[in-house]
Amino acid sequence: MKKVINQVITPQYAIYHGDTIDVAQALPDDSVHFSIFSPPFETLYTYSNAYRDMGNSTSPEQFWAHYRFLISEQFRAMMPGRLVAIHCMNLPTSKARDGFIGIRDFRGEIIRAYQFYGFIYHSEVCIWKDPVVAMQRTKALGLLHKQLKKDSSMSRQGIPDYLIVMRKPGENPEPIQGALDHYVGDDPPRNFNPVEYDDGRRAWVVGNDSATPIDIWQRYASPIWSDIRQTNTLQYQSARDSDDERHICPLQLDVIERAIQLWSNPNDTVYSPFMGIASEGHCAIQQGRKFIGAELKKSYYDLAARNMANAHTIQQDLFKA
Repeated sequence: MKKVINQVITPQYAIYHGDTIDVAQALPDDSVHFSIFSPPFETLYTYSNAYRDMGNSTSPEQFWAHYRFLISEQFRAMMPGRLVAIHCMNLPTSKARDGFIGIRDFRGEIIRAYQFYGFIYHSEVCIWKDPVVAMQRTKALGLLHKQLKKDSSMSRQGIPDYLIVMRKPGENPEPIQGALDHYVGDDPPRNFNPVEYDDGRRAWVVGNDSATPIDIWQRYASPIWSDIRQTNTLQYQSARDSDDERHICPLQLDVIERAIQLWSNPNDTVYSPFMGIASEGHCAIQQGRKFIGAELKKSYYDLAARNMANAHTIQQDLFKA
């Protein structure tokens, strides 16, 4: 594959250190069963100084000119009737960068961009985030209590995350069974028992006849997920050494695992064009799926390779049990 710097390919997964566009162009037509990822949030964070890095954009226009190449390749590579789940948030503006304080509709821009290339707007879920944690981390003017007392016309609510789901038109050739055999998240339904995995994961399974998969579906079908464990990220589990670089926008494992449960079958191929430290790949392998991922930043790719090797080992151990 052209311009790929490094790669690891096994029967369960293939991860590439290189430009995500190059990796996407090499995917066969109609070959991906499900895709889930967090794209760069335009110019909000700069991940590297590489000119191929979408996050290294000087303007929203430059970012979208780059991102649209990927969307067209995603449409080609996805199986008909299957889904792409994009984790995002609306973007706070600043006087220094934008000339005003407010919020940009990044969520809507993603939906319209995918629709332009032929995807159908399938669904979305709003993911609750603690505004106190956001205030402490960002010091956003609109979240400060002193601003509320000074002039509340500038006060606002916290900015939630979204999981935007887009569908490629056509009949799904491999129906998804939707077997919800365990619950992932906080505050499980009644009569579900906890299960601890060797790698530290925790889930809940049906404890008696009065608990059913319908109880799980009623939680997952909610348009607002307020039961996501905010600190349950692969970064928290794996980036413990002092020389491990922190991933700026880690996606909670609860969100990934729920999405994979809902929208893929065992042995399906899950694809992340922005792999980061391989949170999506880690969950995919542990749930018996296959994975393809691309990451441009070397420090993230190196950690992703270790995380995938660990997930692979755990999955192999489960097969032997």
